[in-house]
Order: sequence, then structure tokens, then C-alpha cells
Amino acid sequence: MFSRTAAIIPQCSQQVRGMATLKMISIRLKSVKNIQKITQSMKMVSAAKYTKAERELKLARPYGIGAQEFYKKAEVKDEEGDKGQLIIAVSSDRGLCGAVHSSIGRIVKADIVANPNTKVVIVGDKVRNILQRLYGKNIAMVVTEVGRKPAVFGDAAVIAQSIINSGLEFSKGKILFNAFRTVVSFRTTEMPLYSQTAVANASKLPVYDSLDSDVIQSYTEFSLASLLFYSMKENATSEQSSRMTAMDNASKNAGEMIDKLTMTFNRTRQAVITRELIEIISGAAALETKN
Repeated sequence: MFSRTAAIIPQCSQQVRGMATLKMISIRLKSVKNIQKITQSMKMVSAAKYTKAERELKLARPYGIGAQEFYKKAEVKDEEGDKGQLIIAVSSDRGLCGAVHSSIGRIVKADIVANPNTKVVIVGDKVRNILQRLYGKNIAMVVTEVGRKPAVFGDAAVIAQSIINSGLEFSKGKILFNAFRTVVSFRTTEMPLYSQTAVANASKLPVYDSLDSDVIQSYTEFSLASLLFYSMKENATSEQSSRMTAMDNASKNAGEMIDKLTMTFNRTRQAVITRELIEIISGAAALETKN
């Protein structure tokens, strides 16, 4: 009797284990399908936002290009002295967009290591999270609520005014952002940033007429807002294109996982059914032999 009981127990445990495995696979398959629906929806939303961002970027480029050309024509150079370095890192508050934020954070970290006397103004919360733990003392200002809505020039003007009112002094500065190249690529770029004193001391500035201190101050503020607006538009387009690509890859990976889980589920279910049939046939054969 004990031998017959020992023969029955493994069969029951295998059947229960097979049913539990089927349930686990079914739950995981359902969750992966839900994730795929989410990533596909996010891809469609990002595609629509990317189209709008690319269209607005074409209109914003003259602002940034014009300000940079003025600095080149006037031969503006970095201010002499050791007032430190100012970096304006442009990102956003939203993730799931590849290496858009980490590439900027990596460059900022390297610059801080090279020059500890560096102050960072962060536009967007993601780069702040990257720098906060090790380089929190170098963060001078953080601008949040960026990326939810398309940036307008007024947003850039408010940020520029806040930077000017903060009284940050620097002898060398730059703006870090992601420049849009194609739908599947972007390039982390930096633009030079000059203080009002550096602009006033430019060698070819006297070529322009009627440039007193008030005019120079007004143009410095306007050029800072223009460069910020341009960099925010470039970064927004790069972010949406990168998110669209990332969600497309995530959807494809989820599809491959769904196929594998479906195959595993079918094989496991077939194994359970085969095992049950074997048990039924073995039991019927045992009854026939006993009779």
C-alpha cells in the first residue's frame, strides 16, 4: 500500500506544478501585452509631438544662429580672470527617451571635475537627478516643469531674466543641449555663452553705432533668451524623436517576448494535457487488468 501511495504523490505534485506554471505564464503574458499597448500608445503620441516640434524648430533656428553670428562677427572672447565657469544644461522633466539626459549629465560631470569652480543652471529635472548626489553644491539654479508643453520665447525670456537677476558671475560659459540631426540620431552640442563685460570688451564692437551700456545690456539679455529658446527647441525635438524610437524598440521587444511566452504557454499546456491523458489511460488499463 505504501508503495502505491508513493507512486501517486509525484503525479499529483507534477500536475499541480504544471497548472501553477501555466497560471504564472498566463499572468506574465497578460502583463507584457499591456506593456506593449502602453508603449505603442506612447510611440503614437511622441510621433505627433515630434512632427510639431520639428516644424517649430525650423522657425526657432534663426534666433540661435543670429545670436551666434553676432558673437563671431564682433569677435567676442571669454572674459579675463578666474570668476569660474557657468554651464546651462538644457533637458526636461520627462524620461523614457534614451540617452538624451544622460549624455548631458556625463559632459557636465566631466566639466565639473576639470574645473571645480563651475556653476550649473539646469533646465529640466532629469539632469538635476543625475548631478544632485555628487555635485549638488555646483547646482546654482534648477528650472522645472519643462517638457510638458512646447516651449515659447516667453519661457526662455523668464529663465534668462532669472539667471541675470541671480547675479552669477563667470568668465567662461556655455549652453549644453541635444541638437536634432535625424529621426534616429541627435548630437550633444555646446554653444558659447558670454557675459555682458565680455561683450562690451569685444574688439570689433565699435563697428556698430550707438552702442552704450544700456544697449549692450539689453542685447545681452535678448541674446541669452534667444540662445535658450533655440536650445530648448532643439532639445525638445531630439527628445521626442528619441522617445519615439525608444518606444518603437520597446514595442518590438515586447512582441518578441509575447511570441516566446505564447510558445512556452502552449508547450506547457500540451505537456499538462498529455500527462493527464497518460494518467487516465494508465488508470483505465490498471482497472482492466485488475478485473
